[in-house]
Amino acid sequence: MEKSFTLNKRDFMDDKYAFVMMIKDKWWREFLRLRHKGKQVQSYVQNGWAPPKNTSLLFFYVSKPVGEIAGHAEFIERKTGDAESLWKEHGSESVLQTKEKYEEFTRDMQRVSFIRFKNLQASAKPIPLNNFLMLLGVKRLARGGFYVDKETAERMIALME
Repeated sequence: MEKSFTLNKRDFMDDKYAFVMMIKDKWWREFLRLRHKGKQVQSYVQNGWAPPKNTSLLFFYVSKPVGEIAGHAEFIERKTGDAESLWKEHGSESVLQTKEKYEEFTRDMQRVSFIRFKNLQASAKPIPLNNFLMLLGVKRLARGGFYVDKETAERMIALME
C-alpha cells in the first residue's frame, strides 16, 4: 500500500510559526527604550531582501557578549524596497530615528527590508545561548536567522516567563 500525505498551508505556517533573528545589544536596548516610551509598532532595518517573509512571532537573539534569547514580538510584515521610499513610509518606527543616521546605516544599500513588529516583550528569564542550542539540538545558530515551529516557539515562551 502506497503512503501519501498532503502538505497544506497550515502545516507550512506551523513549521514557520516563529522566526529567530540575531540583533546587536545596542539595537535591543533601543527597542526596549522606545517600547517604554510608548512606541507600539517598531521596525528593524536590514540590508536587501532579509527574512522573515511570513511568520507569526519574532524572537530576538541578542548576539555576544550577551548571547541570549532576550524577548519576542508579534510579526506584522516585512516590507522591502528602495531605501529612500521605505524611510519615508516607516522611518519613524526605526531605532535609527533620524534620516542622517538612517542614511549612514543604509549607505551603499540599494534595497532594504523593514521587519515590522508590535507588542515587544522582554523576557523575565532570557534563554542563554547554550540552553537554546540544546533545545534546538544544534551546535550553532544561523547568522541570518531561522524559523522554528509552533511547538518550539511555545516552549521558548514558557521558558522565558
